[in-house]
Amino acid sequence: MWMRSLDEFIENSQDKREVQRAIAVKMLLCGYKHQEIITILGVSSGFISKWKKAFFQSGVEGLKLAHQGSVGLLSSEQRSSVIEWLLIKDRWTLNELEYEISRKYGVTFSSKQSYYDLFNEARISWKKTQAHNPKYDEELVASKKKRFVHCWQGDVRK
Repeated sequence: MWMRSLDEFIENSQDKREVQRAIAVKMLLCGYKHQEIITILGVSSGFISKWKKAFFQSGVEGLKLAHQGSVGLLSSEQRSSVIEWLLIKDRWTLNELEYEISRKYGVTFSSKQSYYDLFNEARISWKKTQAHNPKYDEELVASKKKRFVHCWQGDVRK
């Protein structure tokens, strides 16, 4: 019974961490020593003991990942609505996006990355722009233009 449930779990699990846990337990049940499992799977003795205990307490459910992720602040419908809104606009600003989401849904993200992710999902390349090039040097540009004109006219020495 134990082995069958482990075999099914190993066969059907989509996460390699869960599979590794199950294989470690299965090897232990098959008579492998901790040191052999450590060498073969590259895990620690504590890893083997932890997942053996979890398996005997909860079965294969104890081997599953516990973290399910967090719930997003925007529902999928709200997120789609924001994407559609972005797609119909000609210009975008981060402040405008923040304001729109706050006004319409009462949501303010704690990280700017959430807003960038929305731009990315709408396939909008968003970079903060500068009013002028900070490396611009008028004298250097003028000298390069002068050299180019002389080169174009055939006089490279000037």
